[in-house]
Amino acid sequence: MSSATGKSAANAAQNSRILKSLARIGYVVLGIVHIVIGTIAISVAQGAGGEADQGGAMQQVAGWPFGLVLLWLIALGLFALGLWQVAEAFLVRDPDSKKKWGYRVKYVGTAIAYVTIGVTALVYALGGRSDGDQSTQTLSAQLLATPGGVFLLVLVGLVVAGVGVAFVYRGATRKFEEHLELPGSGAARRGILVFGTVGYIAKGIAVGIVGVLFVVAAVTADAEAAGGLDAALKSLADLPFGVVILWLVGAGLVVYGIFCFARARYAKM
Repeated sequence: MSSATGKSAANAAQNSRILKSLARIGYVVLGIVHIVIGTIAISVAQGAGGEADQGGAMQQVAGWPFGLVLLWLIALGLFALGLWQVAEAFLVRDPDSKKKWGYRVKYVGTAIAYVTIGVTALVYALGGRSDGDQSTQTLSAQLLATPGGVFLLVLVGLVVAGVGVAFVYRGATRKFEEHLELPGSGAARRGILVFGTVGYIAKGIAVGIVGVLFVVAAVTADAEAAGGLDAALKSLADLPFGVVILWLVGAGLVVYGIFCFARARYAKM
């Protein structure tokens, strides 16, 4: 596909009312997923079981009334949101080529993340199952078995940890506000900004720990040390005051989910 054709397709996508509506639905269902993951994390902190990751969230949703319909809606909304991010990547305009490609990498990476969650929802909608920790450990084992595998796994870990740091930075500095069209003042604006700050920092901590687990797996040459979001959150419980920290991060993920509802309404599109 030529650059002109790609930009033309991206413009058509962004001018589509249907895609725009589906992308906003994508933020709503993304919020639902994070709220479910956060509540599972809180229940784990209180001594209950459960998988505090996308697969665990989808499994819970599947058990709800009309859960199958919601799983299909989650998949559709997140696929649309992923497509929207790809369109954003094509339409980036910045005189600084380094910044432009940086934005493109960010948008494409975000699209991959959305589509990955959407695929998990689709798997459960079709009656399948997904184990995030097992998939992560399998990937780690495959990387460790290749030449330079330790370096590659460390690199993966650093990239994932970097994404976590980026989330924390966006939350602490309120950079996420740049992508919203919020009311000029009032309690609604202040509430959304607080929810965004807390939510982004909590999600950044969770993602950052996933990256640390990759690095630990590389350094110890033990693929089983790696893990997905579920393993990352449960590893918090082993820290001093870990139960309290896990509870707070779980609550923060719930807050991030609520922020996603506001994002569905106020995101610049």
